[in-house]
Order: sequence, then C-alpha cells, then structure tokens
Amino acid sequence: MRSTLDQFPLPWVVQERSSCFVLHDKTSQPLAYIHFEDKSGRLSPINQLTRDEALRIAENIAKLPELLRKEETRGRKLKLHTAD
Repeated sequence: MRSTLDQFPLPWVVQERSSCFVLHDKTSQPLAYIHFEDKSGRLSPINQLTRDEALRIAENIAKLPELLRKEETRGRKLKLHTAD
C-alpha cells in the first residue's frame, strides 16, 4: 500500500514570504501556508502568530515525514519482537 507521504516527494522546504511561510515538497507543490503578523504593536481583532511562532510551526511540519517513518520503523520492530 502506498503511503500518503509518498504522494508528496521529499525534501519538504520552508520558504518565507512577506506575511507567511510556505511549505513546499520537492516538486514545488505548496503543502501548507502558515501566516503571521510581523508588525508589532498593531491592533488586530484576532491574535495572529508571530513570525518566530510561524517559522517554528513550519519547520516542525517539514520534519513530519522523517518522524512518521521513524515511528513506522519502530512499529515494525515491535511486531517482529512480539511475534512468537
């Protein structure tokens, strides 16, 4: 069975734009937009993410394929050890 992650080729890259970070796959397909408010002190009816918060989220999303593959590998090892 083909993994959902296989549909979005690695590496996933974070690109900064004026008011958001865009997460792209290897084919430049956008996977996520993480918006932020970069003008401190500006009154806004909603609380937007700061630039640093948005960057941290984008970087963590970019790490997901690696983390999921590690978890998948660990799950296989557990099944091998428990199969008697």
